[in-house]
Order: sequence, then structure tokens, then C-alpha cells
Amino acid sequence: MSTPILATKLYTPLPRPKVVLRSRLIERLNEGLNGKLTLISAPAGFGKTTLVSEWVADCKRPIAWLSLDEEDNDPTRFLTYLVAALQTIAPTIGEGVLGVLQSPQPPPTETILTALLNEIITIPDNFILVIDDYHIIDAKSVDNILAFLLEHLPPRMHLVIATREDPYLPVARLRVRGQLTELRVADLRFTSSEAAGFLNQTMGLNLSSEAIDALETRTEGWIAGLQLAAISMQGHKDITAFIKSFTGSHHFVLDYLVEEVLQQQPESIQTFLLHTSILDRLCGSLCDAVLLNPSASGQETLEYIERANLFIVPLDNERRWYRYHHLFVELLRQRLHQNAAGEVAELHRRASEWYEDNGLEIEAFHHAAAANDVDRAARLVEGKGMPLIFRGAALPILNWLKSLPKPELDARPSLWVISASASLFASELNTIEPKLQAAEAALQNVVQNEHTRDLIGHIASIRATVAVTQHDANAILFQSRRALEYLHPHNLPVRTATTWSLGYAYHLQGDRLAASRAYTEALAISESIGHFIITIMATIGLGAMQEMENQLHLAAQTYHHVLQLVGDPPISSAACQAHLGLARIYYEWNDLEAAQQYGQQGVQLARQIETTDRLVACEVFLAHVRLVRGDVAGASLILANAGQFVRQHNFVHQIPEVAAAQVLTLLHQGNLTAAAHLAETHDLPISRARIYLAQGNPAAALAVLEPLRQQMEAKEWTDKRLKLMVLQAVAHHLYGEKDKAVHLLGDALVLAAPGGFIRTFVDEGTSMAQLLSEAAALGMLPDYVNKLLAVFEAEQHKLEEKSNFAPAQELIEPLSQRELEILQLIARGRSNHEISEQLFLALSTVKGHNQNIFGKLQVQRRTEAVARARELGLL
Repeated sequence: MSTPILATKLYTPLPRPKVVLRSRLIERLNEGLNGKLTLISAPAGFGKTTLVSEWVADCKRPIAWLSLDEEDNDPTRFLTYLVAALQTIAPTIGEGVLGVLQSPQPPPTETILTALLNEIITIPDNFILVIDDYHIIDAKSVDNILAFLLEHLPPRMHLVIATREDPYLPVARLRVRGQLTELRVADLRFTSSEAAGFLNQTMGLNLSSEAIDALETRTEGWIAGLQLAAISMQGHKDITAFIKSFTGSHHFVLDYLVEEVLQQQPESIQTFLLHTSILDRLCGSLCDAVLLNPSASGQETLEYIERANLFIVPLDNERRWYRYHHLFVELLRQRLHQNAAGEVAELHRRASEWYEDNGLEIEAFHHAAAANDVDRAARLVEGKGMPLIFRGAALPILNWLKSLPKPELDARPSLWVISASASLFASELNTIEPKLQAAEAALQNVVQNEHTRDLIGHIASIRATVAVTQHDANAILFQSRRALEYLHPHNLPVRTATTWSLGYAYHLQGDRLAASRAYTEALAISESIGHFIITIMATIGLGAMQEMENQLHLAAQTYHHVLQLVGDPPISSAACQAHLGLARIYYEWNDLEAAQQYGQQGVQLARQIETTDRLVACEVFLAHVRLVRGDVAGASLILANAGQFVRQHNFVHQIPEVAAAQVLTLLHQGNLTAAAHLAETHDLPISRARIYLAQGNPAAALAVLEPLRQQMEAKEWTDKRLKLMVLQAVAHHLYGEKDKAVHLLGDALVLAAPGGFIRTFVDEGTSMAQLLSEAAALGMLPDYVNKLLAVFEAEQHKLEEKSNFAPAQELIEPLSQRELEILQLIARGRSNHEISEQLFLALSTVKGHNQNIFGKLQVQRRTEAVARARELGLL
């Protein structure tokens, strides 16, 4: 469920009627379009927003406008509204980014921004993005977002920031580069002529030049001060006396003028202004709900205030939504707290009720928290059908909960649970378990009922999710089953997430049927309730199950559907998994170009979102593609790095995967001893069987493969069973058992044909080609077998072409495979010590190889060796 967007934040203010034309400033703004940033920085009341709205009204460029508020200190919310603002000029931009921002664990902000900038570049026209009221931002994370945007700003985009305070941005750097235009107090204050135009024409006064000069001097050109003075003068007969008494600093002048303005209004208007000052935005029905005054219409009062020019700004063309001038609303709020502090909480509570009734639950929560109505805020956090935490509000909720004293949380165990859940979304994993334990302790003092049982279930569900991040199947199963036992049947969002966790645990354990059932159930419910994240995760899980069942065409459709759900750019862990799944499938279909492309996209995504285990899986896959294409040295290098990486990060569950790929590489290099050592060290039975075949011992290979195939048949693991049958057929053929080999191959072909498997057969080499020829002679699945034989013939033709046209090394003695590996590492700037660690060689061995390389290349130094190798086409 997406976060509702307040369209008024994106509204470009209309120029005010009879506004003072400020041609000198408009000219400066136009000149600034040649740079990256226009910074308009001045205290409240200097006409920053009015100036920009006047400028953009006549500007020929498309305008995106974003007005900020306190909630935009949440970087997720800031980015959501930033994209929404850009969509006002390019409707399809950032759709994938908005999807990613709803993820419980979104990728790094820099990754999201990179994707967004790549989309912004496609906007064909020069355009302007205006960010108003940036002084509200005090979050360093949001400053970092804007700094990154500025550093990489597309050439057709110009940024305008209006603020009361200088932002924490690289302004000095832009100034030095000539990329910054600045308008400050000295620029924005009214000149004498502008003050005269404002006071006499805009405000309808008839002041002498002496009076205007006196006011301009007293206010130092401060526009808000002049406006307040003009309003106050409308009730004074002796203008000269008023001006003479008008002295002091801005703060005291403003206090005095607000008193004058408010005192000249009817008491009902004063009450309206004060009580509605708690609202960031106002509309008639919202004001009615806050004031509870049936004798006056909120909409009519707003229209009156606008006509009276009482510092109110319309936010739409229909004059439905308004906001007060920031300076004015701050003073109104100060006066409200001074004179009616006891009413403030009740006013916020009424506003909260209106927002909830109108479907704006995040705003309703904000006012409930401001009212210190903990029960109401806690209920709102749970949402109607979908908790607010799942809608991008985790950070403000977490900040609110951190502000509450511990006794408040202990009195309401649900708040501890909400806080733990918010911490999960904020990736504060270390803080989760203490909060859950605090919730359990608090629950001991509460009478058990349906609600407390549901909390116990939610606690278990959160623990299951934490266990998912650790790939701990047993813990996931225990906590998920406990969660489903206790969770209320109507708590579908948490139950659905728990069901997915259960499916993941079954997946880890190899119980594929149970995993498929859990994923299917989670998908059906998540789609019905709009749980976007679980929909994606359950779909990717089903794709993996389909792939394991050899349903490659169906799995490919599912993986493509995942990429559609994620959107473009596909920045998420699910997208990474989908790309890797498609890479495996297209590899199996012998489309090596597509397979490599999907694999590389998977690597790129894994690096962007810092999903290290997925990165290793993608790298191992690409190493396999290199190996098949004959780049043994390249494959070996990738796997050496991957092996070092998984050991450094203690990714125990991925060590066997890397080791099995390394065994294949060593077999291609003819290093059977090292291959056998790896297979024994990591208990890799299939790898051992391949080594036996390479050693000319098919009987030993069959002794390993037969019980393995029986195990896979018992488990109904069709993908593993197929691969073992193919390898067994090769082993029987080498053992001289032709009939057994052909019979087993026939069974394998029947199993593989519906999925269109190719590489499973072709990768077994010459023995398989001979077997397939015999199968063809017997008329087995002729179309399928002939297709496989055609791939063998094409690969043989490529090998012959490569042999005929490959440039000779032009060396008396060619470099060995190991020497080529070391040469590649030298070219990458690795030291001898680093090479020894990556390739698991003694340092003296590496130095010996270096001497051999230098001798064969007839060079003396590393740099000469690299240059010579490039000349010969060795690098």
C-alpha cells in the first residue's frame, strides 16, 4: 500500500495580484539558470516564496515545486515527495524508486539516487525544481541526499532552494565553480521605490515619500514588517505618530504588530486564527472539526481571512486548501501556548480524528502524537488493514516511540512490539531483541486475552524475520509456527509475512512442496490486502520452486513478472534474485549472451544494494559462463576472489557452492590433485564423481552417483535428479555399459525436454555427444536429440575457428594456465603477497612463476610484462 501524497505540497503558488514587480531580482534569477543552484536565503518575511512564484509564472521552463514540512526530515518521505514533484512534469519518472522506498529494507540512498538521476537525464526539456522552506530540514540524511543530487545534477535541471537558514550543502564549492546564484537579505529587502509601490499600490495606502522612507528605514526593507505595519496603519488616523512609534528589533516590532493585527479583528477571527494555527494546511471542513463552532463556516472564514490579507496563502486554484504565512503561524502558535495551553492537546486530537476520517492516517498519527494521546497514536500506527510501518512511516513512528518514557511503553506492551517492528524496517537489528524482551516482560503484568495473544504472535513473527536475515531455518520454523499459533486470524499483514518466512525456512531445508504451499498462500493473501513487499518476495520464491521443478518456461515468466512488480529501475534484492534466476535459465537454453547480461545485471544490483550473498552467487554464475567460453584463467580469478570473500565474511552456507565451481575450473586445468582435495575438504560428492571420471575410474564415480540419485528421487528433487542421471549416463558409457547408458539417457531426455534443457547435456562434452548420436540412431525424441547434436556441432565449429584464427602467442615457450592467471593479477596491480593469498600458493611459488613469466616474455619488470602481454593479446 503506497503512502498517500498531499498534492498541496506540490502546488506552485500563483503570483499575488498587484504584486511589486522586482525586475532586478528576476534578471538575477534568469542569469542563474546557467548554473546548478539558486539559493534564496533570508529570514522569514523577506518575500522568498512570493519572488520565486512571480519568477516561475513567466518562466518558459517546466516547473516542479516541493514545499517541505517537518515530516520531510524522514529521508524516505523526502524522496517520495521529491519523486512526486518531478512526476508533475514527467509523470512516469521514478515509479520504480517509489516502489523501492516502500521496502522494509530499502537499498542504500545513494543507489536510489543514482537510479533516479539516470531517469531524470531522460527528461528532454530544461526544467526547474523548486524546494521551498528547506530550513525545516534538520536531518543530515536529507542534506546528504540533496548534496548528492547537486554533485551529479543533470545538465537540463536547475535547482532552486528557498530557506530561512543556510543549508548544510556544498555551497562554497559551487560558489568557487561559478555554479551558484545567491539572493540574500541585502538583495531581497525592499528598496525605497519598491517599498513605495508596495505600501501605496499593493496595500492601498497614500503615504508621503517621507513616511515611506521612515518606514523603510525602520524595517530595513523587511517585507513582512512593512506588510504588518500597513495592516496596522489601516486602523490609525495619525499615520505620522504611528510611524514614529514604530521602532525596535524585528522580534519586538513583530510582536507589537501581531497584537495590533489581532486586536483589530473580531474575537471570533482571533479564536479561529489561534486554534487553527496547529494545522500545517487548512481547509474548511478540517477547521470546522478543530473549532467545533457551528455558528461559523470554516470555508467562509478562510475566504474572509484571505480577503483581509491576514498572511494566508492559497494552495490550489479552487481556494480549498490554504496555509498561514510561516512567520505568522509561528507567532500564532506561540500565543496559543501562552494563552490556551490546556486546549492544545484537544485541538490536535480533533485534527487527528478529521484526518483519520478522511483516510490520511499518517497525518492523523502526527496530530495524535502531538496531542500526547498515546493510545490513539498506537491504534493509528496499526492502520486500517495495513500498519503505517508498512507504508513508509517507520522512521517518524520510531522517533515518536523513542521520545516516550519507558514506563509508558511498559504500560502498553504493544508499543514495545511496534518499536521492534519499526527497528526492523530501519535496519536497527541490534536493538530488536531487547525491545521484544521488554515487551514480554510487560506482558507478564497484563491479563491475557485475544490482543495479548496477538502481541505474542507478533513478537515471534519479528524474531522469525530476524532469523531470515541469518538464514537460520530452525529458528525461522520455530518462531513462525509460534507466531501463526498466537496471531489473531484477522491480523493478515503480519500473518502473511510470517507465512512467507515459513516458506523461506522450508526452502532452506529443501522441503520444496511445503515451501511452494507457503509461498502460494502468502502470495494470494498479500495480493488481496495490498502487501506489496510480500507479494514480490512470495513471487520470487515461487519462481525458484518452479525452476527447481524443471519448469523453466514458467519460472522465466515468474521472474519477468517480479521485475515488472519491482519496476524500473529494479533496485531490490528480489530484482537481483530474478536476474540471477533468468541468467541460469537462459544459460540452460544456451543463450549465453542473455545469460551473461542477466548475470552482470545481478552483480550490479547486488553491489548497489549491498546484498553480499547474492553478489557471490552472481559472481559464481559468471565464472561458470567464462569457463564454458574457454576463459579458464578469468573464471579461476573470479572464484579465487569469491572464495576469499565468503571466508572473510563467514558465509558458511555459500562455501560449498564456490568450492564446487572451483573444482570444475581445476578439472579444466588438469589439476586433479587440487580438485580432489577441495572435494574432500568440503564433502562434495558430485565433484568427487567428476574427479573419478577425469581419473578414468567410472566405477568409483557410479558408486558415488547411484545412492545420490536414489536420495533425490526419494525427495522428488527433479532438478538434481536430472543432473545426476546425465552424469550417470556418461559414467556408464565410459564404463563400457552402453545399453545402461543409453537407457538412462533416454529417461533423462524425457525429463528434460519440456523445459528445453540444453547445457545440462552439452557441458558433459564428447562422451555425451557420442551418447546422443547413439540415441539418435535409436530414434529417441528425434527433434530434441537433433537439436542437442546441432549445438554440439556448432560448438565444435567455433572451436575449430578459434584454433584457426586465434593469434599465436609469438613466444618460444607459451605461458601455462597458472602463469596466465598470475599475469592477470599482476596487470590488476596485485602484490606478490596478495596473489599468494588469492590463489592459495606459497609466496616463493608466486615469485618463481613471476620469473618464468618474465623469462618467457623476455622482460625485466612487472610493467614491461603487462605491456608485452597486451601486445601479444594475452590480456
